[in-house]
Amino acid sequence: MNIMDFNVKKLAADAGTFLSRAVQFTEEKLGQAEKTELDAHLENLLSKAECTKIWTEKIMKQTEVLLQPNPNARIEEFVYEKLDRKAPSRINNPELLGQYMIDAGTEFGPGTAYGNALIKCGETQKRIGTADRELIQTSALNFLTPLRNFIEGDYKTIAKERKLLQNKRLDLDAAKTRLKKAKAAETRASSEQELRITQSEFDRQAEITRLLLEGISSTHAHHLRCLNDFVEAQMTYYAQCYQYMLDLQKQLGSFPSNYSNNNQTSVAPAPSASSNVIGSSALTSTSGLVITSPSNLIDLKECSGSRKARVLYDYDAANSSELSLLADEVITVFSVVGMDSDWLMGERGNQKGRVPITYLELLN
Repeated sequence: MNIMDFNVKKLAADAGTFLSRAVQFTEEKLGQAEKTELDAHLENLLSKAECTKIWTEKIMKQTEVLLQPNPNARIEEFVYEKLDRKAPSRINNPELLGQYMIDAGTEFGPGTAYGNALIKCGETQKRIGTADRELIQTSALNFLTPLRNFIEGDYKTIAKERKLLQNKRLDLDAAKTRLKKAKAAETRASSEQELRITQSEFDRQAEITRLLLEGISSTHAHHLRCLNDFVEAQMTYYAQCYQYMLDLQKQLGSFPSNYSNNNQTSVAPAPSASSNVIGSSALTSTSGLVITSPSNLIDLKECSGSRKARVLYDYDAANSSELSLLADEVITVFSVVGMDSDWLMGERGNQKGRVPITYLELLN
């Protein structure tokens, strides 16, 4: 027998097997043939694997959206990944915003209140951009990659073995059908032999599939560790962002004492970082005004009287409980028991409402 004859016979056998499975499958769907049911444990394992695959895909895709909201950028990264090439580094949104702020502040003038504030904000946005980049890299390595490996590796193997199990079951049920239809003794003996073989192959494939499926519990344990890594990465990112913004808020809080409202530099000495903490003394300018430090504001909160305050910036009231302010106007302010520490009650004529402390400069 030459190779060509062997290949022809093999193709004919494969075609016969395929046809037999197709007939068995069709008759099962039509209710004309019996179907061997898998044991309950194996069915539960198959259901658990399918459920794991579906939710892993959803979590993975939504995490990608969270880390990279730009769909075009995600497609580009996917293409580079499939080509096994490193995607080009691109500036992210916080970094771009930070650069715009720095450029604007430089053009407006670092010596102006607005220009200096823009530069400080821009530097902070750039630091947030760097933290964002680190979050993406850490999450991709410790969280997304293991999920993707399961979908593209372990689950593909499970799906392949599951398909083989389905084919072996169809072969087994087809053999049972032929045995029922066999009448001649010789045909019946041949059918019984075929049934024993197909039963053995089905049992073997069921065991292989079961062993693979039982590994899903280990997959869940591994994904749990990866989830903890992802949470830790997010916690680090948000803690960094909070600290950056806290530092920025302290820097911006010092601007009213460094700059007057007309953007001219004040002759008052610039406060150090320690002047922003509770207990620091008030700074006295050459105009005879006392520039409010947090300790002055606390003193005002604790006393029951009222004081005059100069408005540093325009402020539009957010609701009817607040008082709109105009820069350079002088209003009366006083504390109210139970009010948030960042607010005072302001009064202008017969108008009254809450005003933010950071917009005020208390006067003697």
